[in-house]
Amino acid sequence: MAKPKDAAAPPQVGAPDPELKNSPIIDASEFDEHAASPDLESEAGVCWFNAQAFPIGATVLSGSEVLECSDRGVWVSKGERPRR
Repeated sequence: MAKPKDAAAPPQVGAPDPELKNSPIIDASEFDEHAASPDLESEAGVCWFNAQAFPIGATVLSGSEVLECSDRGVWVSKGERPRR
């Protein structure tokens, strides 16, 4: 019997397509610095990745990079996903 995939694993969304709607991606170390920045385009309530909306708090994988949707509507990089 095959092992089921990790149910808690975030969905793989691939690389951002510049032709589609995407929320900004910032590094976790830059998050506080940019949190109040009016320069960041943000849409409260959701983050966009390749024209797909994700709710605040959602986690996705872009390649091996873990991204979390912040309450400002921007993706915050949480680093690389450890290999199993």
